[in-house]
Amino acid sequence: MSVLARVGSLLEGVVIAIDALRANKVRASLTILGIAVGVFVVVAMAAFIHGVNDSVAHDIESAGATTFFLQRYPVGFNNCDGTDEVCPWIHNPPLRLSEAAALRRLPSLAGVTVQIDFAGSVKYADRRLPAAQIQGLSPGWTSTDGGSINPGRSFTTQENAAGEHVALINDKMAERLFRGGDPLGRTITINNSPYQIIGLYHYHASFITGGDRPVAIIPIQTLLRHFAVGEQEAGFTIKPRAGVARDAAIDDVIAAVRGLRGLRPAAVNNFYVLTQDRLFELYNKVFGVIELVALVLASVGLMVGGVGVVAIMMISVTERTREIGVRKALGATKLVILWQFLIESVTLTGIGAMTGLMVGWGLALAVRATTSVPASVPAAAVAAAVGSSIVTGILFGIYPAFRAARLDPVTALHYE
Repeated sequence: MSVLARVGSLLEGVVIAIDALRANKVRASLTILGIAVGVFVVVAMAAFIHGVNDSVAHDIESAGATTFFLQRYPVGFNNCDGTDEVCPWIHNPPLRLSEAAALRRLPSLAGVTVQIDFAGSVKYADRRLPAAQIQGLSPGWTSTDGGSINPGRSFTTQENAAGEHVALINDKMAERLFRGGDPLGRTITINNSPYQIIGLYHYHASFITGGDRPVAIIPIQTLLRHFAVGEQEAGFTIKPRAGVARDAAIDDVIAAVRGLRGLRPAAVNNFYVLTQDRLFELYNKVFGVIELVALVLASVGLMVGGVGVVAIMMISVTERTREIGVRKALGATKLVILWQFLIESVTLTGIGAMTGLMVGWGLALAVRATTSVPASVPAAAVAAAVGSSIVTGILFGIYPAFRAARLDPVTALHYE
């Protein structure tokens, strides 16, 4: 068959497939829906995961790849039943501000930030955020943070020691409370107490940092004195000095904390170090499960669509038996008939794939516009969507196509 003949047959197959879709709207719609669901799941999950990957990479770049964290408890999937055998770490002592002060004296460290998170009510004029995130941070926290302050400044050591009512707010809180106005110097109330805004904090909201939500930052001593929280909620963010390897800094921190706590050489650590590598490991575990669920859902959708393809193509073969007989009598070969019906099958699945792709793309744009996840559809996802629709059309359309190609022309011409 020449190239022009193949192109003509291809176009003819597409036209016939669209006619079949119009003639059997319900069957065709169910087929397209099944394929569209499978492709939509693939595209939507690929867009979300691609966006989260970009977000995580930006976090690492902003905070510094060598930054690590000191925690009271382990982070991850801990099936704790409350017993010492399963979760002995429940008896770990809290991290203390005095321990952070001792760590800051280590020559291998550039900064140690103590952070305690709390949820509180923030109000300005008639605008109120009932459950905003309040962060208590130690002085010098900008040395371990990847954000910026503009306009304004951070609080000083003296303001922290005195428990001053000063605060920085992030872009989201400024937008919600001041609606484009300049927040610097104004007074907000946090849990009904006045706080003067001294700085506007900018940070790339992301999957790891908890999303794009209103945040107020106050001195940690202010938080401890005026809110119902204690040091037991504290965590440390630690950044090594330039030129100091992360593992060397971790060894220094572990040795220092063990010494401060009087742990014997044989005793296990009663604290936990969390590195960026561990964060990535936890991240991969979570998204490995999500990807598996997405694959299962996509497979189910494609299977449903595939069964629909078999059904609608078998009906099409039956309804067009006499037409097949006429075409064979006029010289059409088995290969031509096979090609014709495969094109129809792939056209049906292709329409479903394009529908799922467009809906998935639209969802990715909506997520990107309304959340902190920079969701985008990678080229690989588009290729996977198109490829899966073609493979599904061929696999599930091959039997009806073979059946049509093997029809005896004499019997087909006499079919009623």
